[in-house]
Amino acid sequence: MSTGTLLSVEEYLSTSLRPDCDYVDGVLLERNVGEKDHSRLQSLLCTFLVNREREWGIQVFTEQRVQVSARRFRVPDLCIVVGAPSEQIFTRPPFLCIEILSKDDRMSEMQERINDYLAFGVPYVWVVDPLAKRAYIHTAEGSREAKDGFLRTENPEMVVPIADLLKQLSQG
Repeated sequence: MSTGTLLSVEEYLSTSLRPDCDYVDGVLLERNVGEKDHSRLQSLLCTFLVNREREWGIQVFTEQRVQVSARRFRVPDLCIVVGAPSEQIFTRPPFLCIEILSKDDRMSEMQERINDYLAFGVPYVWVVDPLAKRAYIHTAEGSREAKDGFLRTENPEMVVPIADLLKQLSQG
């Protein structure tokens, strides 16, 4: 959903929005957040990943601004960086961006987000649909559903039992 207000990059960067919005070519785009399933799954994924930061050599960030191009900023639900970034707004590609679908998300808008991340050089984009209990892995080589119940990356190797996390979601 667009706010319809045109802003410069400088104006966007000086705002404090709650929740934060994407910025695409001068337009603020609201993100669908705030529902229980979305929030709970974000918490479960974050906890799982944070507990493995040292083992995998990663750092996990929630709702972190990522500048994917000169006039585009995205705010993924979670992003993972190998090592320890020094910048407040990421201008280098994270290792992984994770998007959790809300019931009002449109696939065309999500595909544009995925395309932005991949074009920027993000090696992995995971999209999780808590309602349908499905998860997808997107890379420059293509997209596939995680039908075996695990989301994976390489270098570093990360394996997340998304089916188990989605099961926890439906139990709570």
